[in-house]
Amino acid sequence: MASRLKGCSEQQFAKWIKEGRGSGQHADYKPWLTVRDFPSLGRVHRVFGHKSQRTHHLFSDIELSVFLMLEWHCEVTQIREQFPLERDTTRRLANGTGIKHPNIAGIDQYMSSDFLVDSTDEE
Repeated sequence: MASRLKGCSEQQFAKWIKEGRGSGQHADYKPWLTVRDFPSLGRVHRVFGHKSQRTHHLFSDIELSVFLMLEWHCEVTQIREQFPLERDTTRRLANGTGIKHPNIAGIDQYMSSDFLVDSTDEE
């Protein structure tokens, strides 16, 4: 349990950015977090996506359910999971609402969205 609370260092973040995590489109997208990055007390899934032609990293049964619905929805064109949010933006939002930004051992952590979905439906 203690290793779950350890967080990531700036060096780890720099390594992930250099690897291209959180960037790319379709088959070239690399998720910010993968199921191998952190130990899990629950169930994780690595699922091949037919739209993207790559393996998706999902951290719960609920994420799997949402992914499967999105994967088979005809208007969805791209699914990117574990999409990183810009730290400057999340810091600003946290400060503006009086919420403490996730910080472990003095290092502001990156936050990520479970899914970023592109669709042909503009609404």
